[in-house]
Amino acid sequence: MNISAPFIARPVATTLLTLGVALAGAAAFTLLPVAPLPQIEAPAIFVSASLPGASPEVMASSVATPLERHLGAIADVDDMTSSSSVGSANIQLTFGIDRNIEGAARDVQAAIVAAHADLPSSLTRNPSYHKLNTAMFPVLSIAMTSDVLTQGQIFDAADAVISQRLSQIKGVGGVNVNGSALPAVRVEINPLALSKYGIGLQDVRAAISNANANAPKGAIESDRLHYQIYTNDNARDAPPYRNLIIANRSGSVVRLGDVAAVTDMEDGATENIRTYGLYNGKAAVSVYVFQQPGANIIAVVDAVKAELPLLKAAIDPKIDLVVTFDRSLTIRASLRQIEQTLLLAVAMVILVVYMFLHSYRAAFIPAVVVPVSLTGTFGAMYLLDYSLDNFSLMALTIATGFVVDDAIVVMENTTRHIEAGMTRMQAALRGAREVGFTVLSMSLSLIAVFIPFELAGGLVGKLFREFTTTLSVAILISLAISLTATPMMCARLLGRGRERPSTPFGQAFERRFQSLRRGYESTLDWALHHPRLMLLSLLATIGLNVYLYVVIPKGFFPQQDTGQIWGGVRGDAFSSFQLMKGKLQQVARIIQQDPAVQSVVGTVGGGGFGPHGGAASASVGVTLKPRAQRSASADQVIERLRPELASVTGVATYLQAAQDIGGGGGRSANSEYQYTLLGDDLNELRSWSQKLRLALQDVPEVTDVDTDLQPGGLEADLIVDRDSAARLGLTESQIDNALGDGFAQAQVSTIYNPFSPQQYHVVMEVAPEFWQSPQVLKELYVSTSGGAVSGTQATQALAGTTRFKTAAPSSAAVAQDAARNLAANSLANAGRGNTSTGSAVSVSRETVVPFSAFSHFSTSTTPVSVNHTGTSVSTSIAFNLPEGESLGTALAAIDRTMNRIHVPVSIRGGSYGTARLFQQNASSQPLMLAAALLAIYVVLGMLYESYSQPLTIISTLPSAGVGALLALMVTDTEFSLIAFLGILLLIGIVKKNAIMMVDFALDAERTLGLDPRAAIARACSLRFRPIMMTTCAAIAGALPLALASGDGTEMRRPLGISIVGGLVVSQLLTLYTTPVVYLYVHRFWSRGKRRTEIPPAALEARG
Repeated sequence: MNISAPFIARPVATTLLTLGVALAGAAAFTLLPVAPLPQIEAPAIFVSASLPGASPEVMASSVATPLERHLGAIADVDDMTSSSSVGSANIQLTFGIDRNIEGAARDVQAAIVAAHADLPSSLTRNPSYHKLNTAMFPVLSIAMTSDVLTQGQIFDAADAVISQRLSQIKGVGGVNVNGSALPAVRVEINPLALSKYGIGLQDVRAAISNANANAPKGAIESDRLHYQIYTNDNARDAPPYRNLIIANRSGSVVRLGDVAAVTDMEDGATENIRTYGLYNGKAAVSVYVFQQPGANIIAVVDAVKAELPLLKAAIDPKIDLVVTFDRSLTIRASLRQIEQTLLLAVAMVILVVYMFLHSYRAAFIPAVVVPVSLTGTFGAMYLLDYSLDNFSLMALTIATGFVVDDAIVVMENTTRHIEAGMTRMQAALRGAREVGFTVLSMSLSLIAVFIPFELAGGLVGKLFREFTTTLSVAILISLAISLTATPMMCARLLGRGRERPSTPFGQAFERRFQSLRRGYESTLDWALHHPRLMLLSLLATIGLNVYLYVVIPKGFFPQQDTGQIWGGVRGDAFSSFQLMKGKLQQVARIIQQDPAVQSVVGTVGGGGFGPHGGAASASVGVTLKPRAQRSASADQVIERLRPELASVTGVATYLQAAQDIGGGGGRSANSEYQYTLLGDDLNELRSWSQKLRLALQDVPEVTDVDTDLQPGGLEADLIVDRDSAARLGLTESQIDNALGDGFAQAQVSTIYNPFSPQQYHVVMEVAPEFWQSPQVLKELYVSTSGGAVSGTQATQALAGTTRFKTAAPSSAAVAQDAARNLAANSLANAGRGNTSTGSAVSVSRETVVPFSAFSHFSTSTTPVSVNHTGTSVSTSIAFNLPEGESLGTALAAIDRTMNRIHVPVSIRGGSYGTARLFQQNASSQPLMLAAALLAIYVVLGMLYESYSQPLTIISTLPSAGVGALLALMVTDTEFSLIAFLGILLLIGIVKKNAIMMVDFALDAERTLGLDPRAAIARACSLRFRPIMMTTCAAIAGALPLALASGDGTEMRRPLGISIVGGLVVSQLLTLYTTPVVYLYVHRFWSRGKRRTEIPPAALEARG
């Protein structure tokens, strides 16, 4: 049966069908979304719980651990980490990449409910959770600055207008604003003035709270008129609060302005004065825009940019808007680069065909086949919800060398029959029939290579499924066109006789090729006479493969240059906000002076990305100039900034190039890779984590070594004598409320503005000069009956924390306790009747008691946080790679260092995040390779109905691996997952040569009666031209990837290098080893068949 015959006979129908495939694909191309990578949703859920005043150890043991026991039982949890700090516990659950986030959220809710009975009864609010996508990164960032307005006013415009309007744009998944806080009325109290008037902090809170009301007032109706009642019950700026009466003392009123400084928006007052942002050295508010999953990044960015002029007109004209980071720029440049690479690959493939066949007509056929196969693939990509990204376009580029192979085989065989004297129609019919099975075998066995990736799960499977499916679709479309349109065009476009080169170059090329073919035939004859030597070379190649795989530097994904650098600035745990603000400005100035840097944004005191919240840390985002305007890569920029940033004393700065591919669980870290230590004893873990961190600082394979287990922060321990407090009528709640009102930036009232979408707050705390030192606790007074006023939650005061402790009796404290008790009894007896209950206006002098009357304080250190991984205490060692180092060598160096410093067996180490993904991938590579070989064997065995011939074809593969590994080592390219993909592709390419040899040898044995040696020698000679053509076409398709430079080429270059290197070496070896293996397999199989056959004489004897 000749499947091509109907298409050869009906050229119009075949042409229209081919044209329809191309047009459908072209239409789908315009509808495909654009992204740097295939759509990846890394589902994660963040669980948080709070217990005001609890230490990190208490939060870890009584809150985090019970939650972890129940959350850890949820199905498909890849990773569970927690961090417990003062008063809060945060748990992050990372799920399998195919897990439905809604179903996971329901399971988390059920686990929280189940854990309720094990949680402390003082946990007033149930733990909450929200969903995350850990693969989300901002696609655009905007800096808002002003020479006139305050940061709070800028933040107000960003939050009320910019964020709201941008969130409404199609494709925008979220907008994050940081760098400041909303404007507020701030009341900064002088506690000494309060004590002078005998006023408690709770009274001030109550007076401020009652100064604002927003309740219905009703209306007045007459027979004819309707009056709506309004009052000036809402104070919106500082003056009304300054004049607010908070107490009446002997006929004299005490106003808020008498005991406090009151400021508002005009003075720069905000809800949180301990947060700050900058852009290129100026105070700024940053706006980060995130895309929705599956949205077209370029379309989203274009829509946001189109909205910016309208937003600029909608806010105060004194605010400047600057786009500081635009992810679409590098994506556009990368796509332009790979599109040019794709066009170059197509042109080179067509040139290869012309050079070998010496015919413009013959070259026209692949010029049709390749574009139709590629554009037709766009239609399948649209139906599969794929995008135009690095992986899909990389697949199409590689496909140019694959899809033309089938057409080359059909064309070359047809041309050979025409040169033998057949008409074009006869040659097309016979040529297509002869190689139809060969083309089918080559295509299906190539697709079989991708089966392991199609079945792989996790991040690797998600990423490469789009690559392998796109490539498989292109190959199938090429197969269909090669059996339909290609023979039809051969029957009408090829020359009527032998095509001879008409140009001097073509004639010289043909002479050289014929000389090469004759040389091959003579050397092949020598190889067939020395089969053992050839077989030994094959075995040596296998051994060399193993050796090279062991010694080659290994990595996960190639390091990208996206034009963006993220980083963190970390001070000591007891560093203040003001100190870190100055250090951030200093770091930003150094970075901005680098000639490759375009802009620098920074945030301290909250916001940003990664582990950069809190007063003792800050975040920086660096945007580099376009690649054409800088000579250094992102990694090189980081490398030359390191020594300059190290000169900033008191802080450590960590920088890492932003990557599109990450994940794998683990906590956020200052560096890109994580190595986690787990143990059972927190103190032991702290000790050894610091020892390991110090030891790794001298290891050249790693840099930027950091640990998330910081040294203890400072705390002011307020030790309360409960007996003295009780005699004074004080409760722990009153004491807690007084501290919260004084040091927690408590929001004590809400300001409602009918002309603004925002709600503002009145924030109360002691004046800055009173929270500069723990000594202020001696000067703080508390009302003895202020408990009726609801206080705030426990505060984080000063540089550390304030905790309550019951005073334990000791001989050293007897005298001090006696003096305190005497003062407490005197105060208690003196003023019981004149105390306030926290009313809005205190009308009589109340008893206010200094904290020194019932407590004393001391300073000490406390853990900043307690971390868990799973249910074990843990700490993460984060690190980056120096330029030229691979992740594999870095992890090996860490293991050697642990052994060198003799880390005890009770401390267990393991990789997390990207490092864990690398190790998982490295361990699965041999299995995936074995699965690919098995899939090829099964497909070829089914096609040939033979157990032996697939072995001959598979024997070509070791040489491809050697070539690829050698090429990677010569070019100083690490063996990443992209390079491994190249080796799997080589398996599919190289075996095509063997298939063409074996098919013609078997046909010669059947039809011409040749012995195996003569048959394989004839097959090698006849198929030498198509073998060289298909190999050169594959090299032509991969060479532009290997030589490319510019945006996005870091991801693609290892693929091109491995394919080109593998093809060059395998072509030299397999042309000799494959015929020898064919003979050995034939001889072995023939002997086996003879042993199992029953001689006729034996059959007669049995009969």
